[in-house]
Amino acid sequence: MTEATANAVGGALEPAPQLEEYRRELTGYCYRMLGSAFEAEDGVQETLLRAWRNYARFEGRSSLRSWLYRIATNVCLDMLGERKRRARPMELSPAQPADTPLAPPIEEAAWIEPVPDGRVVSDGDPADVALARESIKLAFMAALQHLPPKQRAVLILRDVLRWRAAEVAELLGTSVASVNSALQRARETMDRRKVTLDDAARPMDSQSEELLARYVEAFESYDMDALTALLHQDATWNMPPYAMWLNTHRDIVAWCLGPGIGCRGSRLVPIEVNGSRGYAQYKPGAPGRLEPWSIQVVEISNGRISGLTFFLDTERFFPLFGLPAHLDA
Repeated sequence: MTEATANAVGGALEPAPQLEEYRRELTGYCYRMLGSAFEAEDGVQETLLRAWRNYARFEGRSSLRSWLYRIATNVCLDMLGERKRRARPMELSPAQPADTPLAPPIEEAAWIEPVPDGRVVSDGDPADVALARESIKLAFMAALQHLPPKQRAVLILRDVLRWRAAEVAELLGTSVASVNSALQRARETMDRRKVTLDDAARPMDSQSEELLARYVEAFESYDMDALTALLHQDATWNMPPYAMWLNTHRDIVAWCLGPGIGCRGSRLVPIEVNGSRGYAQYKPGAPGRLEPWSIQVVEISNGRISGLTFFLDTERFFPLFGLPAHLDA
């Protein structure tokens, strides 16, 4: 929070560092609740502003962290309101063949959006970091959207942040029995969607690193045989903000060599995104330049690539990741 913001609400400056200390973890919480890095940042700004305005009345009856999470929860619930859930293309329609005409893009509020790990995952115990990364993966984020907002908050607080039931009950102003009931229903929903948190998650192993190195080589050389050899037979290929998605090798190759042929000659810059390895894709543009084209998220399971997501809104996402506006060819 800036000095200008602090002065605008008439408070002394001393508490600001205490509030700012929680910005990253609050951003992670708001992102899981809202599904958008930009909305999460707005939610955290509103949280810190409300906290600043009411800091003089904070009497220490709970920890500062608990108080901030209570404010953040209320902010997120207000922001969610009656809006529709965010989704991934695979949830909206069946897979389509590559020769399907591309329909107009869908508004940004419809999609789960990417987030840089560094904005939402705090340093700390390796097991906690691994759990935090698992809980922002795209499949988990999409499953969270199927929970009513209060169930979503309970699941995040209990299963991701490891709060005790009594702490969550106090935060939400309800009973422990209500929290436990909400958690049970939330877990059942997540189970039906076949998404769980893997407490044994570990940093990427050498096999996955090799797989990704082969992916980069195949994509940058535009070798379709090498590319599809790395994919599961039913791997998904999707490109928000477009609803169309692909899931056969034949259609993926047909897309890459047809409508997507402009990606030939691209360069991939590694990034950490949504708990996964990803890439900023720059494709040939003006002479001597490579222009931003997509934020790629690569999902891996059982030794192969199970999903490739290309987020195409470069005007918003490349600055979010601190990426250059172009590369020299």
